[in-house]
Amino acid sequence: MTRHLDFYRVLMRIAIQEQLQYRAANYFYMVGMIAEPVIYLVVWSTVARSQGGAVGGYTPGAFAAYYIVWTLVRNMNIVFTPYGWEGRIRQGQLSMALLRPIHPLHADVAFFAGWKVVVILLWLPLAAFLAWVFEPDLHPSWLEVGVFAIAIWGAYLIRTLLLAILGMITFWTTRVSAIFELFFAAELVLSGRLVPMSLMPAWVQRTAGWLPFQWTFGFPIEALVGALPPGELARGLGMQVAWIALGTAAVGAVWRVGIRRFAAVGG
Repeated sequence: MTRHLDFYRVLMRIAIQEQLQYRAANYFYMVGMIAEPVIYLVVWSTVARSQGGAVGGYTPGAFAAYYIVWTLVRNMNIVFTPYGWEGRIRQGQLSMALLRPIHPLHADVAFFAGWKVVVILLWLPLAAFLAWVFEPDLHPSWLEVGVFAIAIWGAYLIRTLLLAILGMITFWTTRVSAIFELFFAAELVLSGRLVPMSLMPAWVQRTAGWLPFQWTFGFPIEALVGALPPGELARGLGMQVAWIALGTAAVGAVWRVGIRRFAAVGG
């Protein structure tokens, strides 16, 4: 355990130093991602005004708060993709990682976690600018702030595990793009990324409650902006813990079976 903690501490520090060296590139990347939530925000704010000032319990100010927080949660959800696993396995890059006395996934989790520290720091002025432009209705309690701070990291771990499982499918096939696109389509609808879940049909909301997508996107946002009661906040964190445990077990099972098929030698 001590060795693992040392590994995480060192690799996270390296990632922070590296990403700070490329802070301009990170900023341009984050600015480029603002277009999507701004479009959603303008559309749904217009719909809310046309419906008398609110739709699905969200006013224009509440939509502004939702989609501004959305920008941070979206950046926290950027993890090592199945396409990365595809290249790592198909081209034999995994061979070198197997020589290390630690699972390759630990390196991904640690490095991207260090990157997220930089992302959070760079997000603050962007959030301030968006708040100045769109005037969000955001008044969280200290409990909601604390739950949000935990939930964004829980979301990061869940999505890391889910995409690692998808990536390891390339132990059996050389291309994972079709499966990933199907996953992405389901995530878009069932996570709260497209619209708050309260705007979705009841059957979609019930289905989303039993799938991991909502706990990587909708729940962290609503923990801060949705005025959820303490019981719902605790349930959300509990669901994240459950999906992290289930994802960890699934990654271990797929890895044990898949690594026996690994035969790439590089190229």
